[in-house]
Amino acid sequence: MPDAEPAARATFPGVCLVTGAASGIGAATARRLAADGASALVLVDRNGEALHALGDELEQASGIALHLCHQDILSEDGWDGIEHTVRHQWGGLDSVVANAGVSDAGSIAELSLEAWRSVLSVNLDGTFLTLRTALRLLRDGGSVVVVSSASAVKAQPGTAAYGASKAAGLQLARVAAREGAMRGIRVNAILPGGVETPIWQSVPAFSDLVAETGSEQAAFDRMASFATPLGHYAKPDEIAGQIAFLLSPAARSMTGSALVVDGGYML
Repeated sequence: MPDAEPAARATFPGVCLVTGAASGIGAATARRLAADGASALVLVDRNGEALHALGDELEQASGIALHLCHQDILSEDGWDGIEHTVRHQWGGLDSVVANAGVSDAGSIAELSLEAWRSVLSVNLDGTFLTLRTALRLLRDGGSVVVVSSASAVKAQPGTAAYGASKAAGLQLARVAAREGAMRGIRVNAILPGGVETPIWQSVPAFSDLVAETGSEQAAFDRMASFATPLGHYAKPDEIAGQIAFLLSPAARSMTGSALVVDGGYML
């Protein structure tokens, strides 16, 4: 019998899947991967209006092939549909960014079980479903970045659900790195500190600070001045650049790593 045809190997950026793609780090990453020459983008977000606006922007700027998935990342049927579409149109994936997430705030003593489960569900179950699909679809030599957080390793009052979910996601990324290594698939995590993204809008204290300072930018500057040694929060496109590095051949010896990008927050 003839030898089996060798499995296709990943290219960079190739066919890329990004969750939480409609805003913040996800949207910045989609733009960066398109600029880096991705052959196609599979963009997932539950905010359909913002997702399609980004799709229109990317098509006009680069004419890139797009598959827009307006769905909750907790939908198994949705993930089955993504798997079918990707296999049919492109044969597999080359890069994956597991970025979708939510935040909440509240002390352990005051946090409801419903709020706890809501954050853990999106941030951990959603990451699991993303990684499960990724490991089924990635070509040999492909790469994944899981967007975790400095809160995964630094304890702060009021971050119980968010921090626990991100810490669990970080360990999940490490397990995926071990499981993917036999096929040359790399899985790394990035741990941002403060980033100027819309996720802050779900934090009541941030809304209060915006009202006090007069603008979101002023609120970000105020928080960064006392929370971050470098004195500023990252812009989403800065994080996108670091994600692109982790996905690229320049990081070919990195897997199971956690890249901390926090402006000195954990010092």
